[in-house]
Amino acid sequence: MSLEKTMTLARTMSLETTQAITKTLSQVPVPPLPEWINRLMAGSNQYGANAFDRSFIVLGLTMYMVGLVMVASSSIPVAERLFNNPFHFVIRHGIYIGLSLAVAGVALQIPMSWWHKNSSYLLGFAIVLLVTVLLIGRSVNGSTRWIVLGPITVQAAEPAKLFFFCYLSAYLVRRREQVMENLKGFIKPLIVFGVMAALLLLQPDLGTVIVMFVTTFGLLFLAGAKLWQFIAMALVGATSLGMLAYFEPYRWRRVTSFLDPWQDPFGSGYQLTQSLMAYGRGEVLGQGLGNSIQKLEYLPEAHTDFVMAVLAEEFGFVGISVVLLLSMTLVYKALILGRYALAKEKYFEGFLAYSIGIWMCFQAAVNIGASAGIVPTKGLTMPLISYGGSSMIIMTLALVLLIRIDHEIRLQSIQATSSKRATKKELKSITKQNGDK
Repeated sequence: MSLEKTMTLARTMSLETTQAITKTLSQVPVPPLPEWINRLMAGSNQYGANAFDRSFIVLGLTMYMVGLVMVASSSIPVAERLFNNPFHFVIRHGIYIGLSLAVAGVALQIPMSWWHKNSSYLLGFAIVLLVTVLLIGRSVNGSTRWIVLGPITVQAAEPAKLFFFCYLSAYLVRRREQVMENLKGFIKPLIVFGVMAALLLLQPDLGTVIVMFVTTFGLLFLAGAKLWQFIAMALVGATSLGMLAYFEPYRWRRVTSFLDPWQDPFGSGYQLTQSLMAYGRGEVLGQGLGNSIQKLEYLPEAHTDFVMAVLAEEFGFVGISVVLLLSMTLVYKALILGRYALAKEKYFEGFLAYSIGIWMCFQAAVNIGASAGIVPTKGLTMPLISYGGSSMIIMTLALVLLIRIDHEIRLQSIQATSSKRATKKELKSITKQNGDK
């Protein structure tokens, strides 16, 4: 046999062998990929066929329970002295949680289109609340922030934040190109913010103004405004906040006492030094539930603005880390939801989810930072944990809006998938009928 015939025979045998092996391998059942890999490859954050993301509810209820336990632990001494009932604040906090769940049940039935359509009316209602509190509001510790409605007190600044973010999200849907292209579109929402900030400063409530400013700043950045506009906005904002602090004696005392609270530990630095003692006593694992000393009326506002200091004393670094992890997870999911909503061209829902995520993140950071001496004291509650009915209800409403956004996106995806399947079935039916003919 010649060399050429030998090589031809070898190539033929090799080809036949390869085909046989390929045929054999094709008949071997291949195990399916894990579901999480399929989701990752699909580039979607829609997990399964659930109507909504249940992890939002798990996170919210977990933070409710942590807050209820810590309010119970930190408020008993002061409740015993003021009301001769050690469970006064615990009972009220439980009622607030019940009201929050009732509001959540109603809000879940409201479509996001309603919030979009009525965003201007909600903004008007927020401004009316801020004016009303200045006229007939109740003053506590020199601040007029609460409207008394029988046994209920409403802190007007809390709904004002959420309703302003609804308005800002709707504005960015209508005027996004103007925001990105010219100064006029960028300035308009800042004028509205300036009006609300002026009303808040008359209470006075600088903390809420800072939260709204940072959220507005972040949302305009995500909407695509130009870099020079942000630099100018940051400079103006920082200068204004500095002037507001410098020309108001009590605010300036807070700033200076924050820088060195031990300089006057029984005066302007008293609250922060007591809070730092609580953090120091907590160490890694804490002193145990109920074993805080600072809550025995050494630390003022232990169950409201400084509840995290008591948590740090009783559960230590581990307890603070768990709460931070819960808050970070909730914020992360809100931001991811916002990105996914924008990808699905649901712009109002996307911007609103972004604003809620930024708002919760910054407010939690300021609350924990103030109690740990990282930032000046601002009187902001810890979302879903601190005592306070208005804050609890509004934060729950914000969480419900995230759930509703997630639900509508999933519903849209399910409807689109069903429509595609129906179209494929119709095409197959038509093809079959044409083939029969």
